[in-house]
This record gives sequence, C-alpha cells and structure tokens, in this order.
Amino acid sequence: MSDEKTPENSPEEKADKPAPAKKPRSRSRKPAAKKAKPAKPKPVPEEELEEREDDEEEEEEGKTSNAKLKLLINSDEPEEARIALLEDGKLTSFHVETVSSAQTKGNIYKGIITAIEPNLQAVFVDMGIERNGFLPFGDIHPEYYCKDVPPSTHWKDLKIQEVIRKGQEVLVEVVKEATGNKGASITTYLSMPGRYVVLMPGSDSHGISRKIEDESLRSKLREIVNSANLPEEIGYIVRTASKDVTKTSLFQDIRYQLNLWKEIKKRGQTMPAPALVYKEQDVTARFLRDHFTHEIQEILVDNQITYEQVVNFLNLLPARQRVTKVRLHKGARPIFNLYQIEEQIEQIYQPAVNLPSGGSIVINSTEALVAIDVNSGRTSKDKNFEESIFLANMEAAEEFTRQLRLRDLGGLIVVDFIDMRDKKHIREVEKKVKTCMKHDKAKVDISRISKFGLMQISRQRLGPPVQKGSYVLCQHCQGLGMVRSVETMALAQLRRIHTGAIKKTTEKITCRFPLDIAQYMLNQKRADLVELEKKYNVVITVIADPDMNPTQSQIEFNKGAEE
Repeated sequence: MSDEKTPENSPEEKADKPAPAKKPRSRSRKPAAKKAKPAKPKPVPEEELEEREDDEEEEEEGKTSNAKLKLLINSDEPEEARIALLEDGKLTSFHVETVSSAQTKGNIYKGIITAIEPNLQAVFVDMGIERNGFLPFGDIHPEYYCKDVPPSTHWKDLKIQEVIRKGQEVLVEVVKEATGNKGASITTYLSMPGRYVVLMPGSDSHGISRKIEDESLRSKLREIVNSANLPEEIGYIVRTASKDVTKTSLFQDIRYQLNLWKEIKKRGQTMPAPALVYKEQDVTARFLRDHFTHEIQEILVDNQITYEQVVNFLNLLPARQRVTKVRLHKGARPIFNLYQIEEQIEQIYQPAVNLPSGGSIVINSTEALVAIDVNSGRTSKDKNFEESIFLANMEAAEEFTRQLRLRDLGGLIVVDFIDMRDKKHIREVEKKVKTCMKHDKAKVDISRISKFGLMQISRQRLGPPVQKGSYVLCQHCQGLGMVRSVETMALAQLRRIHTGAIKKTTEKITCRFPLDIAQYMLNQKRADLVELEKKYNVVITVIADPDMNPTQSQIEFNKGAEE
C-alpha cells in the first residue's frame, strides 16, 4: 500500500512549499492531485505485494500463538491405547492403536522373494504376515544384486530378472501399511528414527531438516554429527527436534541408534526367513518421539506403566526443555470423558461435520481420492448473501484441515467450496487454508481455488486409516452404506424361485428368508407362489428365520426322490 501513497504525496509536497508565496497556487493543488490519481499501481505487482503481506502475517500468527496444549494418554485398557492432543480444549490430533490392528509401518522383516514381475519392475516378498510385501526395483539396494554392476549404473538401465533371483533373502522395512487388497509397500533402504537423528544404514546421504533455516545452526549440527564418527555406510538426517538440543543429548541418541542397528544386523544374519527382526515402538513411544514439543504444557496419563514411560522420556530431554508437567489421573471418571472429547472423537468417524454458523462439510474418501463438499446450511439466514458464503468457507477451511489431520486422509483431496464472486474473499480463504495446514506434519501441496470453486490438495498419509481396528466392514451392506428394500429383495427371491421351478427335475423348493422378507412373500406374494405350484407341479415352502440378516437367503431345489 505504500507504493500507492508515494506518487500522491510527492506532488503535494512540492506544491505545499510555494503555497505561502502565492494564493493562486491553492487551485493548482487539485489538478496536481488529479494527475497523481490516474497513476495507479499495476495490478500484478499489487497482488504480489498483498500475497507477501499475507505470508508475513501468517508467519507472525504462528510465532505469536499462545494456545494451551494438553496431551491426554488413555492406556488403561490393555486392548487399546489412545492419545489426544488438545489445543484450548479442542481436539487437534488423535492417535489410536488396538491389539487387533497394531501398526506394521516401521517394522523390519527378513523376507524371501517369492515372485519377480518385470512388467511392474518390482518383486513380491514373503515376510511371514498375511500378505506379501510389494518391493519396487528402485527400492532394492545394489548389495542384493546377484551379479556385479558398475557403481554408476542406474537401476533403470538394468533388467530386474537378471540381477534379482527368486528365493533370495532380503532385509526390508515397511514404509506403507497394507490397504484393501494391496500388500504393504516395503524397501531395503532402512531408516531408524530417533528423537533427534534418523540413521539410514546403506545410504551415503546426509541432511538437515528443512524447517531448521538458520544456516549457522545447520552448520553447527552438521559438525556435531560428523564428530560422532558414523560409519561410512550409514547416512543421517537431523530432525527438527534437534534445534535446541545439546551435544550430549545428540550423541546419546546417535549411540542408541547405532547399538540398535548392530542388534538388528545380527538378528537379520542369524534368524531364519521369513521373520520379524525389529518391531516398531508402541503408539505412546512413537508419539513422544515424533510429535512431542516443549509447547505441550501438561501430559495427563491414566496408567502407571505409561506414566513412568513418559517420565523417563522427559528425563532424557535437555534441562531447559523439561517444562512439561506430567500427572497420573486417578479420578473416577474416564480421562477422555473428563475433558469432554469423546464426542469430538466420534465425529472423526462421521462423514458430515457441522460448522459453528450452521453450515457443514461432508467428507467422502476412497482409496486414492478424498472429496470434501462445503454446504452453507443455515449460514445465509438473515445475513448478507456474499458475506455469509465467505463466512461458511472460512469456517470450512479451518475445520476440514483439522479433519485431515485427525483422520489422516491422504492422496488427492478435492475441496468444493461455495462459489464466491469477490476475489478478495477467495484470497482470504486460500490464505486460511495455508495457515491451518502449517500445523500438519505431513507433506502437502496446495493449489489455488479454480473458477469452479475447487481446491486441490495433495497430502502424504502418515499412517493407516483411523477406522482400522475400531470399525469392521458391515456384514449387511458390505460398505455400500444401504441395503435393498424388503419389496425389492422379495421380488428378487421370487424370480429365483420361478427360475428353479421351470426345471423339470425340481419337485420341491425350500426357502429360508429373514423374517420381514418371509412375511412379505407369504402375505403379498402368496397368490404368485400358489400359481407357480399349480403351473409347474412343485411344492414351495417358505420358512422365516429371525437369525438371518436382511441380505441373507437360502433356497434349496430338491427332487421328489430325495425327500
């Protein structure tokens, strides 16, 4: 905005100087101002300037955030562990792990190559679990090649069937959970995450987290890690949590990871394949390692063992980072019920989420795409239409970004905002989405809102779907969300009876249906059944079974001699 004032002010300043000498100069001020007004700044630089100002405001908002963060850990029941991060009483992060759906991501297995697929440029590996793992050619370390290959040779220049053989043993790590009918994605490039450093055996790459922007700090961290004298065949990545860490703590983390790698390597050489060589830590240890920050003011735990685990973790932190208080919950009320977040957790599993002003968002996810629809609802009631639409979109931007984190939705995400005419409102909604997505630890790529009101977001999925382990596929609808009506089911069964009665070998038909379908057949379709019996000389018996679910049915076509 300063660019607009400069051309207007400079003529006025020149005109003000001679004004005391001659009064007619007062008339010349207006033409001077009029001449300055047409010199409007170019529209493109103005938009760029506004975007820069928006970015600066976003950074300031992130720095001045004084939200109260509280971590609740519910592990009182042995079958399930739940972790909730609250920001001013609002659920911002939720992690759950059950005995039946323990995470396999991060596990290291010794597997056997069972199939080589040249067309897919990949192999399938038996790891001793339900489904074989999918190992792309690019994720196979050259040390597993069956023949000598020049070090400079790229894997794309090789034929997978010539350098890899069936039955070969490999040490692999799960990088993506199995979903649907697909097995887990695996790699031979292992990574061992610690609190401050990720060690990568078999890699020569070295890096510092991009979120650490201070060049002097990056150089200092690089010197500290290099002074640890890591083996040449082990690469590393310094994590964001090491920003305020001491040299001693960094060395302790590296030493622990090196000892762990020696143990994994030893087990991988001695254990028969297929076998689990290393199991990733539980959900509590993973959260503390990957997500804990000193901004969390309090941790409340309802289990003594977990409480000790948290205390031991905090004791390993540098002294200046030990500001978080840890309390053991001993009250009669469950810990999540005490802070009234059970309803917020249940909302994660629902497709529709209500907005404060009366609108809503509807989230429908498939295996690779997520569609989010913004509905105005009662937002426009007794308000200016354009302003109410803008309000609904702003609320939706904040809520759907929160839901993406809570549900850990990944892949391509398409958001259908309510159409806005004001370009300023469009920019404000885009800015709101980018600001809210800064709290997301996943990799994201955000597009601008198109002329159709659509925004596309690409988001990395950090773990398995939140429903895994907590929900099972509906036995009635098989995931469709609805079942056929009684009338439709009855007519479909009647057609099956008719088809079987036509056959000359059929003399008796015994039907076992759910209660409501059997009643409909005997009451509404009795005449049709009697007509079939007379026309084809068969005996039709309908039995009502209250134990059958609405989609089950059983029809037996028997010969007379078999009675």
